[in-house]
Amino acid sequence: MEKGITIITGADGGMGQIITGALAREGYPVVMACKDPDKAAPVCERIRKESGNDQIEVRPVNLASFASVKAFTDRLLTEGRPIDRLMNNAGILTTPVRQTEDGLETIVSVNYAAPYLLTRRLLPLMHAGTRIVNTVSCTYSIGKIKSDFFRKGKNGRFNRIQVYGNTKLALLFFTRELAGQVKERGITVNAADPGIVSTNMITMNAWFDPLTDVLFRPFIKTPAQGAATAIHLALSPDMAGKSGCCYANCKEVKLPKRILRHPRQRRLWDDTEALLLPHNLLDIKNIRETVGTY
Repeated sequence: MEKGITIITGADGGMGQIITGALAREGYPVVMACKDPDKAAPVCERIRKESGNDQIEVRPVNLASFASVKAFTDRLLTEGRPIDRLMNNAGILTTPVRQTEDGLETIVSVNYAAPYLLTRRLLPLMHAGTRIVNTVSCTYSIGKIKSDFFRKGKNGRFNRIQVYGNTKLALLFFTRELAGQVKERGITVNAADPGIVSTNMITMNAWFDPLTDVLFRPFIKTPAQGAATAIHLALSPDMAGKSGCCYANCKEVKLPKRILRHPRQRRLWDDTEALLLPHNLLDIKNIRETVGTY
């Protein structure tokens, strides 16, 4: 049976390259969704050669722009090819606070709002057996969703680690909420916590970076180790039908009650939908068809 396409955001990054290679070797046609196509092109070519899969292509998308996400998804919707896997892998950790053209804090847009939008817009192309994997982080444990979440990332003074944690908690809430809403369609949605991974993201742009590299990096995960859980969720037969959970080291994480019963989970979904609908970014006619109720 011919495989549907796999979409991987941030596919040219440290973990993204590993995930792309793994899905390519399994024979999936892969769309590498990358901010800088020129940078991603040699990565794509290398993975084609190593995997023997020539059905890999790079397409541009800037997750700090709703217009870019819309253009990216519009093309896929027009083509109409079924989606087997969606890997929301891209993420950023930047400082100081920066607002996007849509008025959102940039970390919030890239790590949460854009994956929400991209996923919601592509649901019509998904089917029973499609797997959605969202890359979160252990920092969701310090996350808080307050009134300034979309605009500033957090109430009060900007702190990029806290804002990052807030976005990862938001993405975890989205994972759990969406899993319930698409359950009847046979689509599964899970979160992958890669742990602390040795990528450029953890560079603090401070005087102590060289010292940190010497003392800290040897003891944290390699990109391949960090990507292992997302790959497990995408490919393992054991994951068939399992949904709405968070995994680390390829094992399900027992989430605390404050997250499992958090009152903000459904409200955040509604608030995000309300943010997007006035800009015609979600097709209101397809909402009940693609999401449903539970």
